[in-house]
Amino acid sequence: MTASDAKTDLRFYLQSARDALLWKLEGLSPYDIRRPLTPTGTNLLGLVKHAAGVELGYLGDTFGRPSGEPLPWLAEGAEPNADMWATADESRERIVDLYRRAWAHADATIDALALDTVGRVPWWPDDRDEVTLHHAVVRVTADTHRHAGHADILRELVDGAVGMNKGNDNMPPGDAAWWAEYRGRLERAAREADRTG
Repeated sequence: MTASDAKTDLRFYLQSARDALLWKLEGLSPYDIRRPLTPTGTNLLGLVKHAAGVELGYLGDTFGRPSGEPLPWLAEGAEPNADMWATADESRERIVDLYRRAWAHADATIDALALDTVGRVPWWPDDRDEVTLHHAVVRVTADTHRHAGHADILRELVDGAVGMNKGNDNMPPGDAAWWAEYRGRLERAAREADRTG
């Protein structure tokens, strides 16, 4: 495999995660993309905001390629978890545009540097802060897929929409009655296991 083939593979899987994450926002109200749906406050727009910062950090700053994007939620003294939610004045468009600019910046880094280029992660301890571009791209891809999975669950809780993208729900066929019966079987199995376990 050539370096260009490896980069093509890495970018394909990173982009598929990016696209899945953004698709989860489509068609939802400003409330539904912001509302916290877990006890720790996980929400759809916050996941996108977080992912933008991750890309700009690992695939920008780490390799001496700062984007110049202001990210006050990541500045020293910022509120903990400020990158995991959007304020009322941070519009969907603003966060999505930031994320798309982060993609462009990250992709330019991937294009410009060899995969074995070594960078330094500014927020890691000095004695363990070195990372190759290959490692950084894999890390960002894994993180983005993880958060796309979170978004998949959140979106299902909001309106039942599931899947990898609008045209691919990646689910077995079944109508609402089939899914209700399926879920019921799982519930019965869980209760039986709890009684016998």
